[in-house]
Amino acid sequence: MAVKRTGQLSLVEAFLGDRLASGSSPLDRLSGLVKWYRFEKLLNRLRDGGPGRAAWPPLVLFKALLLQSLYGLSDRELEEALGDRLSFRRFAGLGLDDTVPDHTVLSRFRNLLVGEGLMERLFGELDRQLEKAGVILKRGTMLDATLIDAVSAPPTPERPSKDADARPTMRKGKDGFTFGYKAHVGVDEGSGLIRTVITTPANVNDTVMADALICGDEKTVWADAAYDTHARRARLKAQGKKVRIARRPSKHHALPARLKRYNRLIARRRAAVETTFATLKNRMKLTTIRYIGLAKASAQVTMAAIAFNMRRWAAITG
Repeated sequence: MAVKRTGQLSLVEAFLGDRLASGSSPLDRLSGLVKWYRFEKLLNRLRDGGPGRAAWPPLVLFKALLLQSLYGLSDRELEEALGDRLSFRRFAGLGLDDTVPDHTVLSRFRNLLVGEGLMERLFGELDRQLEKAGVILKRGTMLDATLIDAVSAPPTPERPSKDADARPTMRKGKDGFTFGYKAHVGVDEGSGLIRTVITTPANVNDTVMADALICGDEKTVWADAAYDTHARRARLKAQGKKVRIARRPSKHHALPARLKRYNRLIARRRAAVETTFATLKNRMKLTTIRYIGLAKASAQVTMAAIAFNMRRWAAITG
């Protein structure tokens, strides 16, 4: 299959040279950090140019989806931004004279990533690069979860929801409910990097996914009382880890003052994980799952985690 050639210098680019071909934006700094050829090796078997068309290089499309996650864009908004923004073109590897992939190409490529089950491998590749760069501290892992709305309306007695995988759940400490999904994360204490991420329907209890979020190489595990079980505490202690999980009161006895102070201390230390969610939701606009079904929801959340870690890497080293 023929592959589109991108990134070739136009006459204008050749004339302007480095003034146009490089820059000092966060995207330019990020481009210099990541070993993209390692992602390209994972992506190279994905070729989908459509009938009678040359295929887009998979790395160009992967970088485009990273931009989508970083800036919270729809497929159509991403297509428009790639056409308009010079920093986006540089990051994706597109020259001034190159056409841009349209929203249908971007959608097909995302479906290929999901169908081939590549998202977890791409996340793992970045994790290896972060570890080799020495930015993962491994002092501790902070566990938490956040709700994300589904794009489809919840079911009613008259009609089912279009998204059969999404589920409703009550909002903790708030009125009403969320219909959608839940992103469970393990965040590296100190660096703020996401080390583990799992997406489930919204009604899955936080504690169900806790053990899968623990990396194994951390010294301490931090979590709120939703993750508190005697078995988990005992298991982590047996593994030689410091257990910093807030205590849950029993049905018949309130927590003593000593444990209330303990919980407040833990809450202060693990509050850093809220910065992660604030970036994902406020800056990257991960407030709604744009696609239908758990597989695509997981892909959107995992891609957001990859983009978040790249942004965080650039911030740490900048």
